[in-house]
Amino acid sequence: MSALSAHVLDEIKALPARYPQPRSAVMPALDLAQEELGHLTSEAMTEVAGALQLDPGYVQGVATFYTLFHLEPVGQHRFYMCTNLSCTLRGAEDIVEHLRGAIGVKAPGEVSGDGLFSYEEVECMGACEYAPMLRLDHRYHYDLTREKIDHLVAERRSPRADAVSESGPEKPKRAPRRRAPKQDG
Repeated sequence: MSALSAHVLDEIKALPARYPQPRSAVMPALDLAQEELGHLTSEAMTEVAGALQLDPGYVQGVATFYTLFHLEPVGQHRFYMCTNLSCTLRGAEDIVEHLRGAIGVKAPGEVSGDGLFSYEEVECMGACEYAPMLRLDHRYHYDLTREKIDHLVAERRSPRADAVSESGPEKPKRAPRRRAPKQDG
């Protein structure tokens, strides 16, 4: 029996046509597999390799290199907190402690006791001007505060949490661009 559904395997087989190099499809393919199963099993990685006509070792190498792929079960809702320099300078340490307390974990890689939440710390996600920020269920959340964390956690604990996770990314408000000071000379 296959680990992945026929529908997901068909989606994976169609991916190489979107890229100049078929190997470039491995990350989106692994993302589709992980989305369906919750984490990547050995069987799923072998099926991804077969669907993309790639060496299984290459697929496993990609899956084990990137922190957004999980080889063990994770929570239903996954928090990926940026702890890079920009986020840290803008208060990420306080947000990290508050978030961990709110979801009931003590360290990166842990799953809450109820299985609802996972917590990971990741490097820069490319939104430094909106720091501190995190990714939660494929949505990016910016300019985080303790209140925003409480709201995000409460939304996911509510019975309507599935509707919340499908609503799309939070749109950041653009800060006015600063002009460089005029130089004499």
